[in-house]
Amino acid sequence: MIPVVALVGRPNVGKSTLFNALTQTRDALVADRPGVTRDRHYGVCRIAERHFVLIDTGGLAGDADELHEFTAIQSHAAIDEAALIVLVLDARDGLLPGDRSILDGVRKQGKPFLIAVNKVDGLDESNVLTEFTRLGADKLLGISASHRRGLTPLLNEILARLPPAQDELAMPATETGTRVAIVGRPNVGKSTLVNRLLGEDRVIASELPGTTRDAIHVALERDGRKYTLIDTAGVRRKGRVEDVVEKFSIIKTLQALEEAHVAIVMLDASEGVTDQDAHVLGHVLDAGRALVIAVNKWDGLDAYQRSRVTEEIDRRFPYVEFAIRTTISAKHGSGLAELMKAVDKSHRSSMKRMSTPELTETLEMAVQAHQPPMVGGRAAKLRYAHMGGSNPPTVVIHGTRVQTLPDSYKKFLEGFIRKRFKLVGTPVKLEFRGGTNPYEGKKNVLTDKQQQKRNRMIRHIKRRGG
Repeated sequence: MIPVVALVGRPNVGKSTLFNALTQTRDALVADRPGVTRDRHYGVCRIAERHFVLIDTGGLAGDADELHEFTAIQSHAAIDEAALIVLVLDARDGLLPGDRSILDGVRKQGKPFLIAVNKVDGLDESNVLTEFTRLGADKLLGISASHRRGLTPLLNEILARLPPAQDELAMPATETGTRVAIVGRPNVGKSTLVNRLLGEDRVIASELPGTTRDAIHVALERDGRKYTLIDTAGVRRKGRVEDVVEKFSIIKTLQALEEAHVAIVMLDASEGVTDQDAHVLGHVLDAGRALVIAVNKWDGLDAYQRSRVTEEIDRRFPYVEFAIRTTISAKHGSGLAELMKAVDKSHRSSMKRMSTPELTETLEMAVQAHQPPMVGGRAAKLRYAHMGGSNPPTVVIHGTRVQTLPDSYKKFLEGFIRKRFKLVGTPVKLEFRGGTNPYEGKKNVLTDKQQQKRNRMIRHIKRRGG
C-alpha cells in the first residue's frame, strides 16, 4: 500500500497551497482568509521517487463552536490514518501558542513528523527558522508553497521518513497475477461482480450503497490465468462525502489504483451516466492505469434505453476512447468472459515493450504524414524516440523546439503510436525532451597554419577585386 502523509496546522498557514503544489492540481480551495478548508481533501503526489497519498486538512484553531469541532475531528482522523505528519507553520505569524498545542498533539500520536515553515519568501530564512527552534524539532524546513520554493528538500525529507516501499516487503501469497481494481460510484455492483467471478459470496454485496468500506484483495484463477481482484469502496464527489469511515475508504481506493495493473470502471446502465462516474474516471486517468469500462445491469434495458446509454457514454467520455467497453450483468453473469478478455488485452498493451528503432521509425512516419505546425516561423524537429516505462506505456521523444508543439499535435502523435503498435485499453504517455546544441556559443580557434591559409585567401580575393 502506498503510504499516507497528512498536512496539519493552524488555519491559513498555507496547507491547501502546499497540497496543490505537491499534487500538481487545484483540487484544494485556496483563499487568503482562515477556515476555507473544513473537510479533508485527498490526492496523490507523483513528483517524487515514490508515490504517496496526501491529505489536506482543515485548520486546527482550538475554537469551541460546532464547525471548528467538526474540522478538528476530520484533522485528527487524518492524523490517525497517516504514516507521516507534516506540520505547516507560518513564518510571517511567527511561533504562536496554537502551534505548540498542535505539535504536542502530534507528538502524543508517536508518529514521525516534519515541520515545514511556510511563507519564507522575502524574509531572512535563517532568522525566521531560529524562532521556531524552540519547538525542539530535529529539523526545520523553510518553504514557500505559493512560489514552489523548498519543495525538493521537503520531498526528500518526506521520502526519508516514509515506511519501506512495498517491493521491499514480503508480498502476501494472494498477490499474484494481474492486479485488477474494480472501481465506481456506490451501488453499481462492484462486490456482486467479484462474487460472480469467484463463484462464491466472498465479499458482502447489498442493495445499500456504501457496504464496502475497505479495499478487499481476492485471488482468482480463470482460464489458466491468475488475477488479484481488488474490490473497492464506492467513490463519491467530495461534496457528498460526510462519513469519516467513508473518507478512509477513499484513501484505500486511491491506493488500490496505484497498485493495480488494470482498472475496471463500472457504470450502472439503469441510472445512466452521472458526474460521479466522470469523477471516478478522473482518478483512473490520474493514476495512468489501463482501463476497461463495464456497463452493468445491461440485461434490464430495452433496445431504446441501450442506445441512449451508449450515446451518453460516447458524448460524456470522448477522452477515454482508447478504453475497451463491455456490457455485463454482474447479477446474472452475462458478459463476464468478454470482460476478462478485455482486461487481458488492456494489460498486455499497458506492459508492451517497443524498441527504439521501431519507435523512431514510427515517429518518422508520423512526421511524414503530418508535419509539426510552424510557430513563430519555425517548426519543431523530432529526431528519435525510445521507451521510457510501462503501465502506462511511456514514450520519450527527443528533438528541438519541442516546447512549441501544441496539444493537438501531441494528441496526433499519441494516436499514431497507439494505432501502429495496436495498443488498446491503455493510456499512452508522451514525454518531450529538447536537445541543446553542444557548439552553441563556442567559436572555433584556427591553428597557425589555418590562419595563414585564411590570410592568403583574403589577399587573393582583394587582388582579384582590385
